[in-house]
Amino acid sequence: MNKMKEIRIEKITLNKGVGEAGELLKKASKLLSMISGKKSINNVSSKRIPKWGVRPGLEIGTKVTIRGKAAEELLKRLLAAVENKINPTSFGNDGNFSFGIPEYIEIPGIEYDPEIGIVGLEVAVTLERPGYRIKKRKYRKTKVGKGHSIKKDDAMDYAKSKFNVNLGVEE
Repeated sequence: MNKMKEIRIEKITLNKGVGEAGELLKKASKLLSMISGKKSINNVSSKRIPKWGVRPGLEIGTKVTIRGKAAEELLKRLLAAVENKINPTSFGNDGNFSFGIPEYIEIPGIEYDPEIGIVGLEVAVTLERPGYRIKKRKYRKTKVGKGHSIKKDDAMDYAKSKFNVNLGVEE
């Protein structure tokens, strides 16, 4: 196989939206730090949604990004929490995929913390190939070619072969 066609994990983003600042946000931040071992950052709203009580500048969620070898090891544990099953609709056309974990205590190696309670989180996995730097670099930035971009089927095959993901039947 061509080395430039090999797919790898660019990053994993763990996300927990709470909709308001305060105690819930602190608990969510502690949860993500406990799972990843890294400090989480808070998401700030940019829009005003009066029905939900959201205004610009209000912290409404928290996230943490994991890259490198730690991302691959963490993904194996997160997939074990959902029994290595992902719905095919969870894969995007750009090759990325995401899934939710209903209760964090299902993740192997994570103990129940009564201070946090029972909450879930969202996991987003971003995939890339060697050469994707051309779309991020500062000088002579350009698009990734159509033949080199990751498609939905490529991402599904990668998840099956690398992590033994069982793709559930579409409903």
